[in-house]
Amino acid sequence: MMIEARCQVAGVSYRQEEIRAALKVATPDPPGGLDLWSEDAESIGWITAVLAPLQNDHDPTAVGVFCAGAGSVRNRSGKAYKPSAVAGYRRSLVNEILPDLGTHPLQQIRREDMQEFVDRLLAKGLDPSTVRNHLMPLRVIFRRKLARGVVSINPTAGLELPAVEGRRERVASPAEAERLLGALPFPDRAVWATAMYAGLRSGELQALEWSNVDLATGIIRVEQSYDPKCHEYVAPKSKAGRRRVPIPAILRDVLVEHRMNGDGVGLVFGRAAERPFANTVIRDRALRSWRTAGLDPIGLHECRHTCASVWIAAGVNAKAITTFMGHANISTTYDLYGHLMPGGEDDAVVLIDAFYERTATSNATRTPEPA
Repeated sequence: MMIEARCQVAGVSYRQEEIRAALKVATPDPPGGLDLWSEDAESIGWITAVLAPLQNDHDPTAVGVFCAGAGSVRNRSGKAYKPSAVAGYRRSLVNEILPDLGTHPLQQIRREDMQEFVDRLLAKGLDPSTVRNHLMPLRVIFRRKLARGVVSINPTAGLELPAVEGRRERVASPAEAERLLGALPFPDRAVWATAMYAGLRSGELQALEWSNVDLATGIIRVEQSYDPKCHEYVAPKSKAGRRRVPIPAILRDVLVEHRMNGDGVGLVFGRAAERPFANTVIRDRALRSWRTAGLDPIGLHECRHTCASVWIAAGVNAKAITTFMGHANISTTYDLYGHLMPGGEDDAVVLIDAFYERTATSNATRTPEPA
């Protein structure tokens, strides 16, 4: 029988593909006739014995770092990586890094080796963003080892990387947004409307509970997110992710109707009170509805961009938009949406002239004070 549970080594869980990758580059073949994936105690004991020595932060190989205790490596902010980030790093390690560099001692990996690794990834036809993503766990490894004196240089610095072509996200006009929402079946309309008019991220929509939706005061409190890859609730994307978002009247009407057709308990958009909706399911239903209506589809994250564009057009100031969107700093807001904000010469002239006109009118109508 195949082992369905993960192998536990020093309190850390490993998937079968991770164990295979580690054993492939770190050890000789197992004893003849030993089925590594059976539930036999001898098999589990052999795997445990092989992996246990790699639970050492000073192991010189990439495999050693790969097998280091989960949760001990932190990001630049000093926080543990989120499960989705760890899962992505593990995939990169298993699929690309370990097969290519797994046997190399970290101290002997040079910048030239890393550049050749990048070139090999590009030669496989991987796109620039994927290549950069595969480098991320290596950057984490060498940053950690450099801080602990295990290596003297960081060979991931100064690499020649391919440019990532930026793409402009789709933004729906208010009239188009209304048509898109109107074409959706009732149960799904509320989640797309909340993305469109409140700008919540996908995971935030999945984790939103009625207890954090105050229809009386018109406020949504974003307190948590959901990681669909690991099937667990997590903190929002950043500290700024915990925030209060205003509910405009156009969204309030949709949420009131949505609540009246449920019990108003637990998850707002869940398949059940404690079971988040599946992104792919509501996406597929929406695509069918929009295809039938002859409308250009939109994604949940593009609805978030649409929301920001409406706030900008409505004159909401950049600092407030930064808060409502949950951006860590205002520069992120400008980087993403600066092209939508007024500020060119023509816009500036219109705004300045309008200001002086209002000032002049106000002065002309003001009653003079008696001498």
